[in-house]
Amino acid sequence: MKTATIPSLRVDPELRRSAESVLREGESLSGFVEQAIRQTIAYRQAEQEFIARGLIARDQARQAGSYVDASAVVDRLQGMLDKAKSGKSRT
Repeated sequence: MKTATIPSLRVDPELRRSAESVLREGESLSGFVEQAIRQTIAYRQAEQEFIARGLIARDQARQAGSYVDASAVVDRLQGMLDKAKSGKSRT
């Protein structure tokens, strides 16, 4: 497979200095940028998969009739938090 290039990027000199200041021994700025791009791609793919799974689960819960409205969940969690806080203030 042929390699390709990422377009060059003009940045403020301070940003370049900041990036260079965190390079590890033997690490190049281009290697740092490549790794950052790879990590961002992996993060965004995981985020998209997470959202897709959540939407599928939501639809399945609605179809099964076991869907709980978000406001009901938040209200229940708020009640649990209030109860926990009131118990702590008494000790």
